[in-house]
Amino acid sequence: MSKLIRLAGAAFAALAAAALLAGPASAHPQRSAVFVQTDDPAGNTIVAYDRAPDGSLSQAGSYRTGGLGGVLDGSVVDHVASQGSLQLDHGLLYAVNAGSDTITVFGVDGDRLVRRQVLPSFGHFPASIAVHGNLVYVLNARGGGSVQGYARIGGFLVAIGLWHRALGLDPAAAPEFTHTPGQVAFTPDGDHLLITTKANTNAVQAFDVDRLGGLSLRPTTTVLDGAVPFAVDFDARGNLAIAEAGPNAVATFGIDRRGALHPIAQAGTGQAATCWIVNVGGRLYLSNAGSATISAFDAALRPVGVTSTHPGTVDAAGSPDGRFLYVQTGAAGGVDAFRVGPDGALTPVGSVTVPGAAGGEGIAVS
Repeated sequence: MSKLIRLAGAAFAALAAAALLAGPASAHPQRSAVFVQTDDPAGNTIVAYDRAPDGSLSQAGSYRTGGLGGVLDGSVVDHVASQGSLQLDHGLLYAVNAGSDTITVFGVDGDRLVRRQVLPSFGHFPASIAVHGNLVYVLNARGGGSVQGYARIGGFLVAIGLWHRALGLDPAAAPEFTHTPGQVAFTPDGDHLLITTKANTNAVQAFDVDRLGGLSLRPTTTVLDGAVPFAVDFDARGNLAIAEAGPNAVATFGIDRRGALHPIAQAGTGQAATCWIVNVGGRLYLSNAGSATISAFDAALRPVGVTSTHPGTVDAAGSPDGRFLYVQTGAAGGVDAFRVGPDGALTPVGSVTVPGAAGGEGIAVS
């Protein structure tokens, strides 16, 4: 840990000076784009697509991360078995390199990327990233799990040694793809950092976040027996919404000041391998990898509909205006595009096959 602190201190001054010279992340009007992570073990890549006004996609470029993708034992269509492995925020794109224990920072200019940094994740198998303001945290899935925090200075990250926490999960629990932690996420107010543990304790851990961005020494842990909490988002009312792979359900919770979860409602999807969840336009869309479907619910968890996708439905992201949903399909490494209707129903508007992305996860939309 002392080595990490020294590295952070040495990097801080250099990056602070560089940030003053870096200027804005983009000097041109932003094009609407979709970025897809391949998670290829031979060399992780971000493939960029232009978004047409009708939501359809056309490939615009391909960018090496400078790291390797990774594959968890037992995984088939979801090699990192996580949500949030690619994050777009403030003109920067953050990607995990699960096979080389690093993360990559890109500057974003419309549909173009410029690689700025490749940084250690200070753990094994980084699988998910959370961003809030100038704070960035990465979740490492192997070795019992850990999180590492970074401060964003301009267009660069600085690792902060004191912002590292071990999660204390069983590192030998098997199979890996169901027993490694699934996601790290900030609450909307930034007061808590949440981690889902999936079948490795069936819990959500919540660390307090202090004014500087550091974490409490220990989390508040809420055990959800049999739920296999995989991924999270927040509903239109600001409540925590969890994709529960155990019962194949969506559940909502309030979070108190200590970070403890209090159940509000639950609804089954009637599908298989319900693992991923995203809020688009105030509605919740859940990916069912085993059924090749998307299940939609409103904020009261009333079902809106079930829509078919290509095989291996995994991570998904909505357009900022809520008009389109883009869903990764891991069996062949594709992306299915849907228009979101006024009632939340989905209409297909095309699909693309992403080169080298079979089993890949990580998608972001501008």
